[in-house]
Amino acid sequence: MQNIIFDIDGTLWDSTDVVAESWNAAIRDTAGIEANLDGDRLKQLFGKTMDEIGRLMLPDLDDKKRKEVCNACYQYEDEYLLKNSGVFYDGVTETINKLAEKYNLYIASNCQKGYIELTMKYGNFTDKIKDFICFDDTRLPKGENIKILMQRNNMKEAIYVGDIQGDFEASKVANIPMIYASYGFGKVENPDYTIKDIKEIPALMEKINEK
Repeated sequence: MQNIIFDIDGTLWDSTDVVAESWNAAIRDTAGIEANLDGDRLKQLFGKTMDEIGRLMLPDLDDKKRKEVCNACYQYEDEYLLKNSGVFYDGVTETINKLAEKYNLYIASNCQKGYIELTMKYGNFTDKIKDFICFDDTRLPKGENIKILMQRNNMKEAIYVGDIQGDFEASKVANIPMIYASYGFGKVENPDYTIKDIKEIPALMEKINEK
């Protein structure tokens, strides 16, 4: 097993507080609504596709207005993140650098264009990620995007690192195992592997490859 695909939110970093601030501003400016979102609320939404988040966050708006507001949210988010980094989990950069010495590293996330690039920039590991894909690239669910990422990089096998049940389900769609980052945002039933700290991945990969 030489290919590792990472989720971002709840796996590499937590940007929910920064994003909540930006989305509150966008919703207020675009729809005149005081959303009062916070990091805890966004932890329940992150990991879903952008379309799903919009429906859950703004159920009373019609589709056209909801799309307008959601687009504003992501625009504001990008502007906020240019000035304010999310909080990386302890050991992320060091672990990415260590893994890159032996493995091919990738990212697949249900996010908008530009988000992965900012994460890599703040984490100082842009050159360690061989390829990445997001929902905004294809408008497809994460499982399908993982398959696309694997196909275009000629991967016959890979392992996905994520933190919520949706990540586990996506890994099953792509027919690959998952490492559950239990320190993240959600719970996963019967994961293939579980870690309590991202720094555990190098040793876990050694054990997986010994089988």
